[in-house]
Amino acid sequence: MTELTKTLELKLVAPNAHKQRKLCETREAYQQALHEAFDARCTTQTEANDIVVNYDLGGYAKNALKKYVPQLTTTYNAGELHDDHPVRFTNDGLRLDHKSENAIEWYVKIPHHEGYHLWMPAQPNPDQRDWLEALNAGDAEMGESRLFERDGTWFLHVTATRDVEGGSEVSGEERTPIGVDIGEASLATVCHRDDRGSPTAPELWADEGKSVRQLRKSYFTATKRLQTRGSERIAESFGDDLWNQIDDIFHRVTRDVVEYAESVEDPVLVLEDLTYIRESMDYGVYMNRRLHGWGFAKLHAQIRYKAVEKGIPVETVNPRNTPKECHACGEVGYRPRQATFKCTNDTCWMGEYQADVNGAINIADRYLRGESRSREYETDDDSAEDGARLTAPQDSQADAETQQATRGTYAS
Repeated sequence: MTELTKTLELKLVAPNAHKQRKLCETREAYQQALHEAFDARCTTQTEANDIVVNYDLGGYAKNALKKYVPQLTTTYNAGELHDDHPVRFTNDGLRLDHKSENAIEWYVKIPHHEGYHLWMPAQPNPDQRDWLEALNAGDAEMGESRLFERDGTWFLHVTATRDVEGGSEVSGEERTPIGVDIGEASLATVCHRDDRGSPTAPELWADEGKSVRQLRKSYFTATKRLQTRGSERIAESFGDDLWNQIDDIFHRVTRDVVEYAESVEDPVLVLEDLTYIRESMDYGVYMNRRLHGWGFAKLHAQIRYKAVEKGIPVETVNPRNTPKECHACGEVGYRPRQATFKCTNDTCWMGEYQADVNGAINIADRYLRGESRSREYETDDDSAEDGARLTAPQDSQADAETQQATRGTYAS
């Protein structure tokens, strides 16, 4: 059995004027508390509590805030926040009710403030019905949830964790590690070694990387002009449209990565540990902005849950020097060009190599050397995601898989 975490998407059905007002009150109080605690640079839950305790919010929202603000200010080093931030509730904040005899079968209880809750009819993503039923039956564990409004419609994203049937019972040592290098030039690069230890069947998604770079450049250029003219709402709508396009590319590439793994006997996908990536991400303001907004966490999360659903295990390794080391001799080299790695060891046969493929092989090799570690993140959510506007468009989704950006009624 393998533990899988997924975000369930529910659309709240036509709240009346009273419930609409209460939802808006909750959102406004939450955002005010979040911004005050963030502006105060609270680094501990105690510091955050001293601020959020004064707001008219339920305990579930306050507890989520107390956990989240220190993450933003320490782990993620966020520079500023979205103005329209989703409301977070801790895992014990919501309740589901299923009435199969009704036209609208599902209802959710949303906390408003202490002692007051809102029961709302909800329309779930039909593809996730089995997950919702598992939650309702107690066969899945509810995690953090997020409430937000988009284009006049309220949505709720609920994190759920359950056990699913794993793949084959092959031991870790017998598996074929596939290194996955996430980058800016090539959005993703995968490669593994064959039975003789030679790198084989590399695959790169360079065109997709180029498309995402162009979309992000269009965003920064256009929104800067729109904001200068005072067209904030148009800028926000423009950004949502571009992120939807980027999100489509992410989903297509991550599906392809998992299909690549399915073509390999007894595969294990090996990713770089995002904890180490974020700790070492200090390349100056310009590069930090680009890398933070590149969507590492979202790509990793999508690969992870799609792989687990196929019974393919996923492991992580420390990414230190994976782009810099020669996969043939281990010497630290350099990149004379973005796509080229050059080994500085004169006795090494390799000389020059495709840089992203070299990185992917190094990632896979660290698994072979026993350097991998399983994920220990509670909700598989290791990014600032929808709270930190480190750059944009970025992970305005929630949890990996986690909160996916809602496109229309449902995210794919």
